[in-house]
Amino acid sequence: MSTKKKMLWLLSLLPFFIACGDDNTDIPDWPWAEPETPTEPVEANPDIVNLGWTNVKSTYGTLPEHINVYKSPETLEGKKAIAYIAVGDMSKAAFGVLGEKTGLKKPKEFYEENNSTIVINGGFFYEGSLSLIWRNGEMVCKNNDVTAEDWTNGPFWYPVLAAFCEMNDGSFKSMWTYTTLSNVTYWYSEPSPVKSETTPNENFPSTGTVLNAKTGIGGGPVLLLDGNIKNTYEEEILSDIGATANRPRSAIGITNDKKMILFVCEGDGMTTGVAGMTTENVANIMKTLGCTDAINLDGGGSSCMLVNGQETIKTSDSSGDERSVASVVTLK
Repeated sequence: MSTKKKMLWLLSLLPFFIACGDDNTDIPDWPWAEPETPTEPVEANPDIVNLGWTNVKSTYGTLPEHINVYKSPETLEGKKAIAYIAVGDMSKAAFGVLGEKTGLKKPKEFYEENNSTIVINGGFFYEGSLSLIWRNGEMVCKNNDVTAEDWTNGPFWYPVLAAFCEMNDGSFKSMWTYTTLSNVTYWYSEPSPVKSETTPNENFPSTGTVLNAKTGIGGGPVLLLDGNIKNTYEEEILSDIGATANRPRSAIGITNDKKMILFVCEGDGMTTGVAGMTTENVANIMKTLGCTDAINLDGGGSSCMLVNGQETIKTSDSSGDERSVASVVTLK
């Protein structure tokens, strides 16, 4: 074929190519979805962040979606502070209390045995627990039921002491409790009068209700009840906790929307200039965070919070390590 004929043949095909180029009906759709623009994770507790707390959840490895951990701003209650809170959505999280009437363990030992996401020290103790431990609907240990100015000569006092419980109906509340000689545990909405020598019963210091709870931990004082600050360290005769001194502190509370808040703050100068908080300070902090009910837990050298087994604050026990305690509170 001559060059001229080839050119004429190619020109004759040109309309066909143009037609094909204009008709998109035979071109298949792109089979993959358009890539989505990455979105920032939604903050679970924006009100807490707006108060100056920083979400540090990612610092501690993988945590369940329903548990978040926050570090405090540099000051709380006008004082230099290092504090942490664990916040659990109790529609999904599980509240636990570990420990027995006798025997002590370090928080990390409780963690190694239970592997809970959050472990914080619990109630008061000496050689064994002096505070309520309530687990699986049964009392493991009662709150201490008597104290004295002089254990030989008296007088003897019978305070009702703080507890924080998950009730059988799924609600959470602060209360005062007392276990009678017949082993009935009552809870009360009012504390005993200061240095009361009257033994609590079903009608004193207020109308008592038999405690039917799933889980509970004792401590003291009650910090918040029904949204009101209580801080009843005098009524609970808790002279040994230095309520008005700046110390490391631990606390537990619940918000109206069923977020449990576990609080711990450093103190005793483990970090220069960080002395700690009074129980009044802690009550104010817990209320500001949205708690309606809260109690103080053991503090000082006992204060410790672990997240996935890692420490948050520097503990101040004289051993230089975590203090062995009788009980811990867990979230998972």
